[in-house]
Amino acid sequence: MELSWLNWLYTAVAQVITWIHSAYSTFLDPNSGLTWALTIITLTIFMRILIFPLFLKQMRSSRKMQELAPKVQELRKRYKNDKQRMNQEVMALYQGAGANPLGGCLPVVAQFPIFISMFTVLRAIAADEAKFGMTQELVDSAKHALILGAPLPATFFEAPTAMEKVVIGFFVAISSLTTFLTVRQSVTRSMAQMPDNPMAQQQKILMYISPLFAFFSLNFPLGLILYWVTTNLWTLGQQHWFYSRHPMPQFDAKGNAIPVEPKQGLIAKIRKTTPEEQAPPPPPEPKIIRQQPSRQPRSKRTGSKKS
Repeated sequence: MELSWLNWLYTAVAQVITWIHSAYSTFLDPNSGLTWALTIITLTIFMRILIFPLFLKQMRSSRKMQELAPKVQELRKRYKNDKQRMNQEVMALYQGAGANPLGGCLPVVAQFPIFISMFTVLRAIAADEAKFGMTQELVDSAKHALILGAPLPATFFEAPTAMEKVVIGFFVAISSLTTFLTVRQSVTRSMAQMPDNPMAQQQKILMYISPLFAFFSLNFPLGLILYWVTTNLWTLGQQHWFYSRHPMPQFDAKGNAIPVEPKQGLIAKIRKTTPEEQAPPPPPEPKIIRQQPSRQPRSKRTGSKKS
């Protein structure tokens, strides 16, 4: 379904696709599936880099919620018989600390218009329509580009051959797996930081149901499925990078945060630093020089008399 009020965004996405495809066409066959696959992957990476600040905002808000977990547990125990008051107090605590429980929705909301635009542009290509600033030559190139033997704008149910259906089904399966791993990574972290979260069971259900939503992509063009797989893989790597450098805070018996050292990065593991490089030697202790008191003349000693 094409939304006319988003035509400006469709045109913008189509223009970026044209630029990226033209750049790859300088050294690759412009009509090959490799060129078009790289075009979609590059577009996805550019988009994810663009919304990276939203991801950082989401992660920082999530970290603040982790640090507030002991106080939240205390409020839940205090108002366990008054859920309305408990929710008000918890929200007031989050607002006071600058934590937003809905911050995790920001990257998803930002990606959704791009997803719709990609779907609309690829559907126009499948319908052989040169719209949104695309030339007919570009549309013909994308329409006949093959990725592992399947056309870029083809869908599972519209693919004429069994081989094309297998290829599209393979990408749908990868999309389903990466969706599950992405949600599992986030839910596992959330459940670890708040073990008594009343939404834990719902989060578990969401984790196992989420791969099923990927099968709706059987109605999506192959190019759009490739976009979704790429963004899932990016999310997996991005979350792993953040979680490894910002481990979950630990708390003592009084609920005070205990500093936790971040995990060693991949570059540091490859480099295999020696103990001398990891921790510089302590500075030498200053030498203590003891000064002996000077001996006074007998005439100046206490109790002595001059003869």
